[in-house]
Amino acid sequence: MLRNHYNWCLNDRLTQYSQQYIQGNYCNIKTKAEACPLTCFVSKNGATGEPWKDKTVDKNVLPKNPRRSAGDIQITALPELKEARPWYKEIDSTVLQQNVKRLDTAYKNFFEGRGFPKFKNRSNFTSFSYTMGVKVQGNKIYIPKLGWMRFFNSRNIPDGFSIKACTVRKRQSGWYISIRIENKEVPDYISKPLSEVDKILGCDFGITKLVHLSDNYQIDNPKFSTNQKTKRTLKIRQRRVSRKIQGSNNRKKLAKKIGRFHEKITNKREAYQWKIANKIVSRRVDAIALEDLNVSGMLKRCKVKIDEKTGRFLKNGQSRKSCLNRAISDASWSELILKIEYLAVKQGKVVIKVNPKNSSLQCRKCGHIDKSNREKEKFICSLCGHMDHADIGASKTIRDRAYSIVLGDSQELKRPKQRKETSPRSMSKRGEPGNPRDRDIKIAIS
Repeated sequence: MLRNHYNWCLNDRLTQYSQQYIQGNYCNIKTKAEACPLTCFVSKNGATGEPWKDKTVDKNVLPKNPRRSAGDIQITALPELKEARPWYKEIDSTVLQQNVKRLDTAYKNFFEGRGFPKFKNRSNFTSFSYTMGVKVQGNKIYIPKLGWMRFFNSRNIPDGFSIKACTVRKRQSGWYISIRIENKEVPDYISKPLSEVDKILGCDFGITKLVHLSDNYQIDNPKFSTNQKTKRTLKIRQRRVSRKIQGSNNRKKLAKKIGRFHEKITNKREAYQWKIANKIVSRRVDAIALEDLNVSGMLKRCKVKIDEKTGRFLKNGQSRKSCLNRAISDASWSELILKIEYLAVKQGKVVIKVNPKNSSLQCRKCGHIDKSNREKEKFICSLCGHMDHADIGASKTIRDRAYSIVLGDSQELKRPKQRKETSPRSMSKRGEPGNPRDRDIKIAIS
């Protein structure tokens, strides 16, 4: 029902836009006034579609934002919707309101340059939210309109915190609920100002190795969904599904089994990223420099090439790039960056986003930039002959760019002394002091 309501609201806005801005308004013959069709709630004429807010106490003064948004109009129309469709009375009013606000967020993302809102189906509409009325007692939870039910309480709510909202989500392995709590007496985390930053750790993200650190360490990339074993398992199970009759129960069972397998891969990746983010943030530094990556732009398809004479499509390298796209999606750099930022705020550290352009092509000795400098992981400057590990050199370049942001023009005078970069052979297996069990972070091999 919520999916149907979301699609109805989206269609309502599309209809209003089509009739008012594309087809244009028309003149009513009886009233001789400008009018527009009344087939949608968000039209500018009608009881629920009135776009202007009520006046304040002083009738001569209008509020600061007198015009109502389409979301406000559709929320106001919910009582009429319940009268026309009585089965919507079984849904809590706050859930329906959050459903409309969800569409508002989709339109906001569209106006900021993202994709246009799409109609939802069973695969991409799997959650709904409450903003009030939720209660928790031990291993039972009360959800409005649904009543008390048992659940696995994975984390107890601390004393002094109140429940502000909760989200119910359906996944392949069952139903999950996440609760947002608040305690205004708890002070906010305050990060260290840039003027007090002394040590910075540079991070360069990759595919062969997940993260390259400026202190000569590398973090392995397990490739949870692109390793040989996983790809073979998925290939076999997908082939079994394709051989079943469409719409049959056996096909649905196998499809659900594949969904649980994908969920297992996601959970492994999530747990590994939290572990890695903790190890990166727990290092003895004041700030962490990260690449400001446009991952969605990196995953875009190659431009189409057409032969001017014959009009046929030419090879554009998309078949080769598809393998790279899968590897980038499997690495999930954006999620890892969010986890690092979250943990850094809790520990009072600063996260600095740096432009990574030509960071792996720039020579650290002479500053020469050339594509021929790099061959896979090897870096040999074509101008001065400097040799280095390409990705670790990129992480050091990112660290230096972060220093330039922190210290400005006086970075060469104020830069603190860094720990001497020893060769990989002279390092012990223990790694960095203070991390005796750092097994997942390996020493770089030049």
